[in-house]
Amino acid sequence: MFRPFLFSGILLSFFPGFTHAETVLNRGNDGDPSSLNQQLTVTVGEARLFSDLYQGLVMENEKGDLIPGVAKSWEISPDGITYVFHLRDNAKWSNGDPVTAQDFLFAFRRIMDPLTAAPYANVLFPIKNAEAISTGKLPKEQLGVEAPDDWTVKFTLKAETPYFLQLMTHHTALPLHRRTVEKYGDKFTVPGNLVTNGAYQLVSFIPNDKIIMKKNPYYYNADQVKIDVVNWFPFESSSSCMRRFEAKEIQVCSSVSADQMDYVRKTFGNQLHIAPQLGSYFLDVKGKNGSPLKDARVRRAISMALDRDFIASEVWRGTMLPSYSLVPPGIDNYIRAGVRQDYADEDILDREDKAKALLKEAGVEPDSLTLELYYNTSENHKNVMAAIADMLKNIGIKAKLNEMEGTTYFNYLREDGEFNLARDGWIADYSDPQSFLFLYKGDSHFNYPKWSNKTYDALLEKAAVTADLKVRAEILADAERLLLKEQMIIPLLTYASRALVSDQIEGWHDNLKDVHATQWLSLK
Repeated sequence: MFRPFLFSGILLSFFPGFTHAETVLNRGNDGDPSSLNQQLTVTVGEARLFSDLYQGLVMENEKGDLIPGVAKSWEISPDGITYVFHLRDNAKWSNGDPVTAQDFLFAFRRIMDPLTAAPYANVLFPIKNAEAISTGKLPKEQLGVEAPDDWTVKFTLKAETPYFLQLMTHHTALPLHRRTVEKYGDKFTVPGNLVTNGAYQLVSFIPNDKIIMKKNPYYYNADQVKIDVVNWFPFESSSSCMRRFEAKEIQVCSSVSADQMDYVRKTFGNQLHIAPQLGSYFLDVKGKNGSPLKDARVRRAISMALDRDFIASEVWRGTMLPSYSLVPPGIDNYIRAGVRQDYADEDILDREDKAKALLKEAGVEPDSLTLELYYNTSENHKNVMAAIADMLKNIGIKAKLNEMEGTTYFNYLREDGEFNLARDGWIADYSDPQSFLFLYKGDSHFNYPKWSNKTYDALLEKAAVTADLKVRAEILADAERLLLKEQMIIPLLTYASRALVSDQIEGWHDNLKDVHATQWLSLK
């Protein structure tokens, strides 16, 4: 019998009459996508795939900076309400069709259509009439997006939006090939059906095995794309990716297990990339009706008892920073010092004593409350939750762990699944506090605790129509103060990106958004 071999760098492809070598890159991802429909996905791992398959009006280069995408140029009106994008005439879909303004118009109208049920549609609410259309109050034809001709896309916003250009890099702003979507319906994402306009096109998708993409020959910048084939391998376990990285079968691992950090640093040296990231790691708090978790004093007591310094230094081995806020430091358009919980600088032992007093005040007797700690599959998340369970013992709360597979986990949270405490995290889609605070609006699909507060919603709505950035920053800060006071979430850490990148790869630049599209990479 023949023994199969995995060639990790060069793949020899044979065609009649000649032989040529294709450059192949094997990348590890967080897991399989729940869908390859960019209007239905929500995770960072899915966004990595779309950065290879599609291109929006603007895009991010290898350093995470904004550069022209399908749009070669644009103008912004003096009042910041109108954006006009001029499309390049050589942008094409993977079947050779030109990418036109109608493709963008179709995509924006479709994602706002209530029938699409796009979980991320509200990120586009700065566009005029978007919110009303998404709730069925207006027809989608009244969306503030127009296509005056094949090469022009015009947006009208409901108010000045300082992050709008950054928003156009998001996967909710990607175009769709209308004819394919209308022909195949929900099956338009199937290999053989999917038509994309990015540097790569889909070849195959075998769940729990790999996604294969091949360079799009019609991509306008194809001659600058150095990787011919990219294989995306799903890894629920970052340790599994590391083992295949060490065997030189994988060139990039999107994450690294924190409990193996000492070994990783010693073994891989500068192939380990750790960099600051605009992201927050936190817990959502829910509980059934009548649960002690519905009492803000109990939620605050739990938060006070958690030793973020220990979790950051011991569990994450110094690759994350302790945090007492949802909005991470370093973000644009915010107050200088940010917002922190009032007990952030208190000694953990003093906080434990105050937490016990709060529980007693709320009528929760020692050892009478047992909580389930939900998390998605990952050694890192499991270790965090195990540490939290130990910390809760110190204030008389019992806890047990409940692990769920990644895709199933977030679907469960989004579909109003019951939980006590659930691990959550968010990476900024754009550098603005609104990218985090919108999560907990009453109508947000990402509001997993199903928390509803009219004052909070009103503050976000007021900020959305406030042009003065300093005034807007104070309004958003008031919203975060209210969120933290209610303690429907418990901030734990500020993210840092952690990746293993082979020293055979060139073009990898660490950046705040941790974006690394394959088209910027090459192999030595």
